[in-house]
This record gives sequence, structure tokens and C-alpha cells, in this order.
Amino acid sequence: MGKFDGVLLYTDYDDTLYNQHFTVSEENHRAIRYFMQEGGWFSIATGRAKRTFAPQIEKEHLEFNAPVVVSNGAGIYDFQAGRYVKESQLSHETRAHMQELCTRYPDLSFEAYHGEDIYVHNPNVVTLTHLNRVGVPYRECEIQEMPTPWMKVIVEQDHPMLVEAQQYLLSHWGEDYEVIFSNPYLLEVTAKGANKGTMVSYVAQMLGIEPQNVYCMGDNQNDIPMLAVSAIPFAPANCAQPVKDWGARLVGHTDEHAVAQVIEILDGIYQ
Repeated sequence: MGKFDGVLLYTDYDDTLYNQHFTVSEENHRAIRYFMQEGGWFSIATGRAKRTFAPQIEKEHLEFNAPVVVSNGAGIYDFQAGRYVKESQLSHETRAHMQELCTRYPDLSFEAYHGEDIYVHNPNVVTLTHLNRVGVPYRECEIQEMPTPWMKVIVEQDHPMLVEAQQYLLSHWGEDYEVIFSNPYLLEVTAKGANKGTMVSYVAQMLGIEPQNVYCMGDNQNDIPMLAVSAIPFAPANCAQPVKDWGARLVGHTDEHAVAQVIEILDGIYQ
């Protein structure tokens, strides 16, 4: 028996657990090990797809004992078992919708995730920076050549144009999609209902965790759905303004081992 038996903690990865120096601090590693040794369930809810997150496990020596929420909530992947626990797909109509969007806004770029493959339309500096950061291969091609279905789409451009693109997608097909920012230059599109909050709740039910013992931490707009199911919604001090405006409980900067600070708070709650 440990003090964190029956407690579930999910954290976002980029700019939350993975700090602005592109690493996970030893302080965070140590706190996570302590949390799990005391019986807690710990994992990560990331915007990254399974393919783009997997290299981080070895690179950063990541430790977790619950399935990972991937693709901004489009899937739950159990890395220990090597399989998806749950996954959703965008409809085949999404390709035509993206064609219409890109005709309306020809400077947009997007990444489409089909299985383990990434297809790219009209790559720009944001696209290339993002793909270089995740470090996996991709194929540039015409939209009509991209195989479907897609698990998710990431639309990329400067922020004002992405706000217009978000409004266009929601006003035309809002009943079909979740359309939410993971940072100012990345607009994530998943199937309706496929978000970090629904997937964290699914894992909690699967593990028999009571809602009052579920905790989440994130830094951007795409984390708000999981913060909404958290008993205490945590965010690093340098989180995006929408998260601050939403009312998350702020801890230290992500470069100050913010996840370890959250675990320290939980250490004081569970005696």
C-alpha cells in the first residue's frame, strides 16, 4: 500500500514535462518515480502522435505506468502492451474539407496522420520546424493523393490566419471536429469528442480511479478539456493565456520542474 494508491496523474508533454530546453529534468524524473513507487498511476497526454512520441521514451528515459494519450486525444496507446487501447479516426470527408479550407486559405500548410505515416501539404517554416523537432520522416504530396482515414490533422501558419481557419472549420463542420490550438502556430483537428479530457476519463474508468482522485496538468488550449476533468487543474506559470483565463492553478515555470511541484502538492494532500 502506498499513499498514492488510487490516484491518477496525467501531464502534457511539450512545454510542461518536456521543458523549454527540450529535456525532462532529473527533478521531474525523481518525483515521478516516487509517485509511482507510492502506488500512483502516472502517464502523459500529448498532442504528439504515437510515432512522434515513441522516440522520446528512449531519448528522455521516460517512465510511466498507465497508457499514453496520443494525437491530442485521438488515441490511447499502451506502450507496455504495444497496442492501442482506444483510437478514433476522422471521416473520409475530412480530405475534401481540408481541400476546401486550403482553397480558401492557400498559404495554409497541414500534416495528415494516416496510421504510422505523415503526409504534408504545402509545408512552410512552421511545418518544417515542427517536423524537425519530432524527428520522423514524412511525405509531401497533393491532398488528393493522401490516403485516408486520418487520425488527426495539424494546420500550420501564423496565428491570425489559424484563428480564421479555426473559425471556418467550426462554422462549416463544427459538429464533426474538435479544432483547438496546441500552440499559437499549430491548430489540431481530431474527430468530435476525441480530446485529452475524454481519453483521460476513459483511462480513469478503466483503472477504477474515482474522479476526485484524477489530476491533470497542461499548458495550452488543447489541455483545457483534461484540466476540466481534473480534481485540481494544474498548469505551469508560463502556460498560454487561455489556460490562465480558464482558471488553472499555477505552479512554477516548466523550467523549474513544474511536474515535481505538482507531485509535491499531492504529497501534502494524500497522507
